[in-house]
Amino acid sequence: MQKIIILDCGSQVTQLIGRRLRELSVYCEIVPFNKMPALGPEVKGIIISGSPCSVLEGRAPKPELEAFAGRLPVLGICYGAQYIAHCYGGSVEKSLAREYGRAMLRVTTPSPLLEGISGETQVWMSHGDTISTLPEGAEVIASTADVVNAAYQIPGRSIYAVQFHPEVFHTLEGTRILHNFAFGICGCTGDWTPDSFIESTVKSLQEAIGSDKVILGLSGGVDSTVAAVLLNKAIGSRLTCIFVDNGLLRKNEYTDVMSAYSDMGLNVLGVDASDAFLSALKGVEDPEAKRKAIGRVFVETFEAAARSIEGARWLAQGTIYPDVIESAGIEGIASKIKSHHNVGGLPEKMNLRIVEPLRMLFKDEVRRIGRALGVKDELIGRHPFPGPSLAIRILGEVTPEKLAVLREADDIFIKALRAYDCSSMNLQSASDPTLKATRLYDAIWQAGVVLLPVRSVGVMGDERTYENPVALRAVISTDAMTADWFPLPYDFLASVSNEIINRVRGINRVVYDVSSKPPATVEWE
Repeated sequence: MQKIIILDCGSQVTQLIGRRLRELSVYCEIVPFNKMPALGPEVKGIIISGSPCSVLEGRAPKPELEAFAGRLPVLGICYGAQYIAHCYGGSVEKSLAREYGRAMLRVTTPSPLLEGISGETQVWMSHGDTISTLPEGAEVIASTADVVNAAYQIPGRSIYAVQFHPEVFHTLEGTRILHNFAFGICGCTGDWTPDSFIESTVKSLQEAIGSDKVILGLSGGVDSTVAAVLLNKAIGSRLTCIFVDNGLLRKNEYTDVMSAYSDMGLNVLGVDASDAFLSALKGVEDPEAKRKAIGRVFVETFEAAARSIEGARWLAQGTIYPDVIESAGIEGIASKIKSHHNVGGLPEKMNLRIVEPLRMLFKDEVRRIGRALGVKDELIGRHPFPGPSLAIRILGEVTPEKLAVLREADDIFIKALRAYDCSSMNLQSASDPTLKATRLYDAIWQAGVVLLPVRSVGVMGDERTYENPVALRAVISTDAMTADWFPLPYDFLASVSNEIINRVRGINRVVYDVSSKPPATVEWE
C-alpha cells in the first residue's frame, strides 16, 4: 500500500497533516524525526513537520535529509522548511516581524506544489524564525507581506517547503496544497479506503496470528468493538472477548453492552470485578494514581480470565492513533499528555503478545471501518468513553456513594441528549460529517458529567442545602487531538439542570464547562 512518511519534529499539529492526507485517501504514517523506517517502494514521499524548536538551537530536531532527499519528494512545513534551508546553505534568522495567525500569501512563481491555488490566498503562520536567504538553486514561489521566502522549491532535488501550516483549517487552500504534493508530485493514487484497509489488515492478522488464540478486552466503545469484529473476520472462533465490569461504568452499561454483543457472532465472556477495582481506589485521590490503580487491577483481572482460555497467545487492544501519540511524545520536545491509554505491554509473566489492528487509525476512520464491516449504528455512533471510566469524572476519591450520584446525573444528561430533536438546527453528525444529526447526541463528539469535590449552598423548599455541584461537558472534535465545547441550547441546559437537581439527591447546582482543548483536556482528570 502506498504511503507518505511524516517526520514528527514535535509540532502540536503534526497529526493534522496526517488527518488531511487520510481525508484524501492517501495512507500516511507519523514517526519521530529520528526513527525513519525502511524506505521501500511503497513510500512515495516525505513530509517534515513543524516544531516548537528553532533550527538555531542545539536541541533542535535534525532529520537525516541525505537518507531520503534526492530519492523521494520532500515537503518541509514551517520548521521543516527552515531546517531544509539551513542544511543546504541558506540562512535562517530570528524574525524582526514574527508572524502568528492569518496572513495573505501571494504566489510569485509557478510550481507544481501551488498548482490551482489562487493568486492570493489566506494561510496560517506560526513562527519566530524566518528564512532570510534561500539555498543555492532554490527559488521562491510565494511570499507574504512580511515573509519574502514564505514558500520555495529546489527543482533539481524535488524539494518543496512552506513557512506556513497547510494542514490547519485557517489555511483556506491548504488541503489543495497537500493534494498537489501527494498526487501531483509524489504520484499517489489515493488507494487507501475502508475496504482496502479491511482486506490488507485481515490478511496481515491471519499471517501474524496463524493458528493461535487471541483474547480481547471489550469496553462497549467503538474502538474495541471494531477491533473485535475485524479480528473475528480474520480468525473467527479463536477470538475470545472479555468484558470487565470494573464497577465504574455508567448506569446499566454492563447489561446493555452484553445485550448489544449477543447477536454479533462474537464469543464474549463477562467478568464482574467491581469489588477489586473499588478496593484498589479506596483512599486514592491523585488522577494519575487512580489511572495506574485501575490499569493494574485490569491487568490482574485479565490475567485471571486468560488462564481459562487454553492456548491464548495474543492480547488484542483497541488502540487508535491519538492514544499512541498522546502517550508517547518525542523526548525533550513533545510532552506526554497522560498515561493509561491502550498502549504499552503487559507483565511478562502473562506471556501474551500484543496485537493492535486499529493502531494507525483516527476515531472517524475507525467508524468508517466499522460501518464497512456492518457494525450496528448504535455502537458506531456511541460517544468515546474513557478507559478509567467514571473514576476520572469523580474528582478526588472514588466511593460507591459518589458513583451512585454521578451515574444518576450522567444518565439524565445522556438520555436528554438522545431525546432532543436538533433537526431544525442543521447540525452535522459528529460520527459521520457526511450526515446531518437529528438528535443532539449525534451532533456531539463526547459528553458526560463531572462530580466536583466541593459543596455549595442551595435552597430547596424552605430548607438550606449544602451539596455537590456537577459540571456538564460536551465537545465536538474529529480526532480527539483538539476539541471545542459544544453550544448546547439554553432550553436544553435549563431542562437538564432542573431535572438533575430535582431528581438526584446530593446535587444542588449544575454548571456547564465551556473550555476547549487545548488548553483544557476533554476529561477533567
